[in-house]
Amino acid sequence: MAQSTPLRVTLSVVGKFHTFDLAQELNQRGHLAAIFSGYPRFKLADNTVPKHKVHTFPWLRVPYMLLSQSGAMSHQQQGYLDFLCYTTLDRYTAWQMPPCDVFVGLSGAGFLSGKKAHQLGARYVCDTGSSHIRTQNELLTQERDTWGGDSEAAHPRVMARAEAEYAEADMITVPSSFSAQSFIAQGVSPAKLRILPYGVSLGAFHPDGTPDADHFDVLFAGGACLRKGVPYLLQAFQKLQHPRKRLWFAGAFPKDLIVQMRRAGLWSDNIHLLGHLNLSQLRQRMSRSHVLVLPSIEDGFGLVMAQAMACGCPVIATEHTGAADLFQHGEAGFIVPIRRADLLAERMQQLMDEPAMRQQMSGHALARVSALGGWQDYGDRAVRAYTSLTGSTP
Repeated sequence: MAQSTPLRVTLSVVGKFHTFDLAQELNQRGHLAAIFSGYPRFKLADNTVPKHKVHTFPWLRVPYMLLSQSGAMSHQQQGYLDFLCYTTLDRYTAWQMPPCDVFVGLSGAGFLSGKKAHQLGARYVCDTGSSHIRTQNELLTQERDTWGGDSEAAHPRVMARAEAEYAEADMITVPSSFSAQSFIAQGVSPAKLRILPYGVSLGAFHPDGTPDADHFDVLFAGGACLRKGVPYLLQAFQKLQHPRKRLWFAGAFPKDLIVQMRRAGLWSDNIHLLGHLNLSQLRQRMSRSHVLVLPSIEDGFGLVMAQAMACGCPVIATEHTGAADLFQHGEAGFIVPIRRADLLAERMQQLMDEPAMRQQMSGHALARVSALGGWQDYGDRAVRAYTSLTGSTP
């Protein structure tokens, strides 16, 4: 029987990610009960969620962020502190859980709070931005064995917690068909899954400049790591034939990864590290790049793809990024298998050699993103998913 009152949804996220975009959409529809975050309040000021609905537990996340940026921790130490950030936020959320109909917890910080939601009579949605934890582990273990260095694979305690969340949840939301297939391959029922591709803020991302005709600029946006396929991009960039080519990295690039790539002979003077960019700077960089390349080995949905497309920048991405849920191969960009530096190079070369085709893809990218409806469409899909669990009316 349909409820007469609005659906009440509580969210939990260790940082911001897409969850605060979802919170804003839910709040506009009168469905947001509360959102819990591991970020401090000053890092959450750039949103329209009412302050009284935002609950923070930053006491471990802030030290984690500072230590990560300083490079003072090993990968293992960083992984353990990250695990503590998730588990302590989970406990805090379970302790402070308000009355609600649906609790949506980002994977890693939702087990205890999901159980508490069930005790309160609510439904629990495990929201994951990646593939199944075992798929992640297999892929990243292979990368460690190939390139060496600290392992980015999941620790057994992380895997156990993730799988406990999958089992406890009434629904698992994933951002792409790639993610969904990874869960099905690991034995999760398709009936438990719902695909919710992320949106993009068309107000923040739009054309803002044009590429330099005298250079060929390749952009990578996000945290550089083995998971993101950085070595294959560097291999492909070496193969690219252009006298004034430039490769730009927007986002964190760990010093140990630079050392690792230098040892592999993959570093050169035409690679530029931009560090963290604000939205305005990122928009300009995307607008002035000839192509954004996302060569990820494991990536549930690369939000930077939609952001680049909204700036008129074509995309080359692997099959493990959610690209197939965003655009068709050969229209707004190209989709290639993972670990294929030769194909990345071939597609970059094609965009360089055929500027008319690149310009056409730029137009297709803008049209495709505009048709998606931004975060509003994501919010509509999420509400439909949650109401299907409760039997309420949106």
